[in-house]
Amino acid sequence: MSKNLSFIQPLLKPWQTLTALMVVGVIVLGSGAGKSIHRNLFSIQPAIAQRITPSDVWQLVYQQLPNLPRENKYISKENGKVAENNTLVTRLIRYHIYTKGRAPIYRLDWKLTLADYLGANEIMYDTTYPGNDSLRENPLEGDRKAITHLTRSQRDALVQVLVNIFNPATSQNTLSPSPNTTPSPTTSTTPQPQQRGGAELLK
Repeated sequence: MSKNLSFIQPLLKPWQTLTALMVVGVIVLGSGAGKSIHRNLFSIQPAIAQRITPSDVWQLVYQQLPNLPRENKYISKENGKVAENNTLVTRLIRYHIYTKGRAPIYRLDWKLTLADYLGANEIMYDTTYPGNDSLRENPLEGDRKAITHLTRSQRDALVQVLVNIFNPATSQNTLSPSPNTTPSPTTSTTPQPQQRGGAELLK
């Protein structure tokens, strides 16, 4: 009888191991560890949006890009007055983060949003555009025209400013977003030898 038990006992060990693994897996999943991982992955973007609100960002953007159109002449449905704080940048940010659910810390995502305004990416709908529910006139068409009239360097500067504000760590490794900063090194270095050469030939 003892021989039979000794023969069966080694056969039980793999099943015991498998059972133990299954029990541990159930405990881990039931404890909420899996849920916390899921929560951490998908709560990054809302956390950023909560830390920096669009109402704060638009003022910083216009401080760095004062020539950017404001498009803030629309009338509020609530009080019938001009909604001066409802600007192009405010609606751009709200559309980017809340309507499209895009991350505010990546240049590529902002370029996709600008491509929406330019009609080169996804379709923009009047009913879901920011300001449709709070302004008497839907600002979508006006905003699209304003973005279309920007030069490429102005759009690049806008993207860089937004990324720097939402992700200050990147601004330490990037140049100033002003459109005048990028051409200046090339124009200051290459033409100088030509000017000197021309002046020497005139002597």
